[in-house]
Formats: sequence, C-alpha cells, structure tokens
Amino acid sequence: MTTASYDAALASTGVGAFQKRLFAVFGLVWAADAMQVLAIGFTAPSIAARFGIPVQQALQAGTALFLGMLAGAFLFGRLADRFGRRPVLIATVLIDAAFGLASAFAPNFGWLVALRFLTGLGVGGTLPVDYAMMAEFLPADRRGRWLVALEGFWAVGTVALALASLAAQGARPEEAWRLVFAVTAAPALIGLGLRFLIPESPLFLLRRGRIAEANAVLATVARTNGRPGRATALAKAAGAPAPPEAAGSIFRPDLRRRSALILAVWLLVSASYYGVFVWLPVRLAGQGFGFLRGEAFLVLVALAQVPGYALAAYGVERWGRRPTLIAFLLLSASGCFAYGLGASVGLLAAATLLMSFALLGTWGALYAFTPELYPTQLRATGMGSAGAAARLGGLLAPTVLAPVVATGFGLALGVFAALLALAAALTLLIEVETRRMPLG
Repeated sequence: MTTASYDAALASTGVGAFQKRLFAVFGLVWAADAMQVLAIGFTAPSIAARFGIPVQQALQAGTALFLGMLAGAFLFGRLADRFGRRPVLIATVLIDAAFGLASAFAPNFGWLVALRFLTGLGVGGTLPVDYAMMAEFLPADRRGRWLVALEGFWAVGTVALALASLAAQGARPEEAWRLVFAVTAAPALIGLGLRFLIPESPLFLLRRGRIAEANAVLATVARTNGRPGRATALAKAAGAPAPPEAAGSIFRPDLRRRSALILAVWLLVSASYYGVFVWLPVRLAGQGFGFLRGEAFLVLVALAQVPGYALAAYGVERWGRRPTLIAFLLLSASGCFAYGLGASVGLLAAATLLMSFALLGTWGALYAFTPELYPTQLRATGMGSAGAAARLGGLLAPTVLAPVVATGFGLALGVFAALLALAAALTLLIEVETRRMPLG
C-alpha cells in the first residue's frame, strides 16, 4: 500500500460537508484555547483583588497554564501516535472543559493555580491531535489553506474573550475572573459532545493495518460529501504493519535535522510573539499608552490577523510552505522597527496592527508546514513537540527578555527582530518543501 494510493482514495471521497464539520468542531475548540491562553491578561487584577495578593503573583495562574500546556502537548502528541487520534481528541477537550470550568469555582489561589495547570494539559494536548487529524482528512492540494484557516480561529477566540471581559466589567471586581473563566470553558464543553461524532483518522488506521476500518471511514466521508459509493477501496498493505515502536522518534537520523530546525523556529517565534504582545504593551502602558491593553483595541488587533491568515492561506498553496513562512518571518522582523518610528498614539497603534498581521500570518504558515514534515506514525508527536517548544518560548520570554525590555526600548526591538530573522534563516535550512506532497 503506497502513500499515493491513500491520497487517491481520499481524493475520491471529495472535499465538502465532512471536512467543513471537522473544521468547525476543531475551530470551536481552537477558539476556546485562544481564550484560555489570553484570559490571564484580563483576569489578573480581579484575581488579585479576590485573594488579596499582588497582580504579579496573580499572573502565576497564567504561568501554571503554560506549564500544563508544555507537558500536555508533549504527552498527548505521543499518545495520539500510539493509541489513535480519536481517543486523545476526546480526552484532551474533556480535560480542557472540565478543569477550565472548575477554575471559575476555585476556593483559593492555590486551587486556582492547580486547576489552571490541569486546564493547560488539555489545551496543550488539543494542538497536536487536531492538526494531525485535520491534515489526514485533506488531500494534498487543499491541505495548506485549510490548516492555515483553522489557525484563524485564534482571532475568533481573541474577539470572544475581549467581549466576555467587557461584559464581566459589570460584575464585582473581585468576581469578574470567575465569569471570564466560565465563558472560556463554554466552547470546549460544546466541542466535547461534537467530538464524539468524529471517526478515527483513516490514515492512522491504515498504518496500523486496520484496512477494513479505514475503508469504512472513507466510505462515511464520501457519503457525507454527497458521493456515496465513490470511495476508492484501500488495498491491504504488503507485509505486516509496523508496530508503533518501529517509527522511532522525531530525532531519528532521517528526521533529526528538520526536527531540530522546526522546533527552534517554533521557540523563537513564540518568544517573539509574547515579547511583542505582552511585554512591549505592558511597558508602553506604563508610559501612558494604556489603550494597547484595552478590550476594544484587542478586537482591532484580532481583526488585523484575518488578512494575515488569508495571505498565508494563499501563499502556502501558491508559493509553497517554506517561502511563505520565510516571507512572513522577515516581514515580522521588519515590523519590529515600526515601533521605533515614534511615540505617538497613531504610530504605536499602526505598528501593533502590522505586527498582528505579520506574526499571525507566520503562525498560519507554521501550522500548515509542521505536520507535513512527519510521517503518520510521528505526526502528532512532531506537532506535540512543536507545541511544547512554543510553550517553552512563551515561558522564557518574561525571564530572558524582560531584562532586555527594561534596559532599553530600542534594544528590545532589536532583539525581537533578530530572533525573527534567525527563525527565517533556520527555516531556509530545512531541506524539504511540502506543498502538494502526499502524507507519509
């Protein structure tokens, strides 16, 4: 059984209602994850007021979420490659929804930190399985743009969180965080029920030698897409299927170089993203530009992401994954210097919107490129490791970059630009372009 024959079988089922439903279910939870990640920026003052602690200590709830995401991305990625996409698909969103909702009822700050860590396990675990599974249900000529579009739900979650935060302002200050955390858990709760309707990835089943089950799933896809009886049957693979252990690791000899490079890119982009959208706004807010952290401006920032995603979706199919990613990284690096053009409200607002456009286009291209770099037996592991690298970058950003930001605004801009330029150089060194390449 060859990869090409799987692609032919998948293409025979069409692209339609089935993929759109999958996209909506994954997108709903991806929006929920954006809300969970960004929520601490809006809830920290309320948490501090409720428990009588400094705001800086309240931010530890966000650090706990990131630590949980780091562990969850790495753990659940490996589990999805070993036991299947579907069980992990359900388990991760269950953890996300249950502990996310429980966070709203935390009796003390210690419990809140613990619950945010557990929520992070689920949030981090959704990334590798969602993108691996979405990729495996899409033919090569459609995969890139759909994966970029899925990343676009981050903007949806950002807008939803801003609106929820505005609504919570009517509550007592010390209780507003409870309302925000309850709202952020709602999409995951809805997504939990919908995920039971999603079948196992036929490519995963094929690689495990479960040919009849893979054919049954493909028949379901064809029927849902209005093409009953059109699915091409998969032939039995020659020889016995390889056991999960035979896949090795993402650092096996033939994958070592690309893994080291792509994980470094994820870490650098994440550190830059959180530096630009967390540390710089905090510093600028202290200089009288508090609008950068306001809910209304956050909606504009999210809207600026949409054309970035659209251009990335076009670019990954028209020009390729690597060229598009490199172009957005260089644009992001150039955009850092826009902050240094002046200190007026207009210039800072424009610079922030430009960076939102460029960096979120970068993320879109990165999410399309990464799952295609790995064979089926290691795809979720690769995405999980990438997610863990991103969380590590987010955790390192305040520790490593905060002193730089404190030293000088211009120096900080130079550091962020250098990190993004380095990420572009590392992407150039990746030896493969995956546009329209069949999944291995």
